[in-house]
Amino acid sequence: MSTQGTVIVGAGLAGAKVAEGLREGGYADPITLIGDEPERPYERPGLSKEVLLGTDDASSLYVHDADWYEKNSVTTRFGMAANALNLSESTVSLENGDIIGYEHVVLATGSSPRMLPLDGSDLDGVHTMRRMPDTPAIKAHFGDGKKLVIIGAGWIGLEVAAAAKLAGTDVTVLEYAPLPLQRVLGDTLAAYMYDLHTDNGVDLRTNVSVTALTGENGRVTGVDSSAGHFDADAVVIGVGAAPNTELAASAGLAVDNGVIVDEHLRTSHPAVLAVGDIALAQNTVTGAPLRVEHWDNAMRQGQLAAQTILGSGAVYDWQPYFFTDQFDFGMEYVGHGSSDDDVHVRGHLGSGEFIAFWSNDGRVTAAMNVNTWDVNDDLRAVIGHHVAPGRLTDEDVALGDLVS
Repeated sequence: MSTQGTVIVGAGLAGAKVAEGLREGGYADPITLIGDEPERPYERPGLSKEVLLGTDDASSLYVHDADWYEKNSVTTRFGMAANALNLSESTVSLENGDIIGYEHVVLATGSSPRMLPLDGSDLDGVHTMRRMPDTPAIKAHFGDGKKLVIIGAGWIGLEVAAAAKLAGTDVTVLEYAPLPLQRVLGDTLAAYMYDLHTDNGVDLRTNVSVTALTGENGRVTGVDSSAGHFDADAVVIGVGAAPNTELAASAGLAVDNGVIVDEHLRTSHPAVLAVGDIALAQNTVTGAPLRVEHWDNAMRQGQLAAQTILGSGAVYDWQPYFFTDQFDFGMEYVGHGSSDDDVHVRGHLGSGEFIAFWSNDGRVTAAMNVNTWDVNDDLRAVIGHHVAPGRLTDEDVALGDLVS
């Protein structure tokens, strides 16, 4: 058994940022980075954005140059899954039988796409969007005369729909809820997203239950649903993701729809931290635990875990943030709103350039800038404050003056 200072299980963006933060902070002990994918760490948002759109290639997604890990004395075990965490012996076991000792271990095991318990879900041509090979596999079905059915109108499903439609594909989206993204955005903005896609030629069906995937000779040919049958050359399932907590749970760590961690990202065992998609982390700004599956959170929590190991005392004190690009719709969202919150729009939805605020009992919970740039810092400063709705929507009041 080899003995290592810090072992990072999970070689995505969060895991890479742990290693980077440790070395930049002067950490001199050994670091081992373990990942079950053969690729070195890369950023996942581009898989369903610029790479799928064809505006950039996959090489742009890597977090570090190929030689960064060797130059920074980070031992990498890519393409090798960890299958056991032994808290009493402070070891991580790999699927090939290797055992690595640690002083600290950081779990950054990410999440996996949820699958639907449907007949035909194992047919060729049925895809999810999570890993680097998924993008070219899905993009191979784009083009004139091809039919793509997407199950789920979440962020991934809608980004794939937009990219496919822009490539000339016949796109159908089947969504169980009455409106896309309704739980995140509320009725007003969910209706806006519905119109965005239907106005661009996407056949977006809501209140639909999918019952089966049909196929011939082992390949998908269509989707059966409560709205009827839809022919398909390929199907993308985009119904959310589940945190990969199996390693943590089997080790005896506290788990509840995520690995439970404090404001420093420490788990129920002081030598073990958890970051990124799996971390149900105590947020000192909201005063509540949050589990966030976005790029910004993976990056920041990776850095915070490094700071915790280095003893800085830093805490999880930022608002969630994410972004998307679909057709001519580009936006940034900050905060943690609810579909039950009141929505206040500054500007006009029909213009395609506006800012939306969510509030609960007068306190701003989230904000979103749509095709309106360089304002996100101002919006972030408003979150958590009580601001009268009239001020939020009054374009004569500067964003920087909303909180006085």
